[in-house]
Amino acid sequence: MRMTEAVRTCLRKYFRFSGRASRPEYWYFVLFCVLLGMVASFADAALFPPSTGSEEGPLASLVSLATFVPLLAAGWRRMHDTGRSGLYLLYPLIAIFGIASFLAFTVEIDPVLGGDLGVLFQDTVSIVLFCALLVAFVSPLIVLWWLTRPSQPGPNTYGDAPG
Repeated sequence: MRMTEAVRTCLRKYFRFSGRASRPEYWYFVLFCVLLGMVASFADAALFPPSTGSEEGPLASLVSLATFVPLLAAGWRRMHDTGRSGLYLLYPLIAIFGIASFLAFTVEIDPVLGGDLGVLFQDTVSIVLFCALLVAFVSPLIVLWWLTRPSQPGPNTYGDAPG
């Protein structure tokens, strides 16, 4: 599959989270989104000079919004192609939500917001926080690993192999 076919396929399946996506289809679409984002950022820099530093311009924001759902759908279908549920794509978000919930229930948030990070490294909280941060660091790497795995040959529970 060539890049133009992959982009056309992913845009045609804008909201489709069922089925399977081959490795080239997914990674060519990711490359397309990155390149399109870079072009939009350069256009923003030329047309709308930044006023407060590193904020994203309107064109790059529109590109990000327009490509978010098809990129998520393609990743979801890619997970299906490797024989995993598309929910596995959300593991890093689950880890981040878990850490935030843990901190909210165990640490007084006012000192942390005030810049006193020493509160985070007291007693058992620091051990649990260290383990949670390790999971939060490793989980995107695991998802990336799954996205790079070869397709399952033949049909699986999510459909026929992509053609």
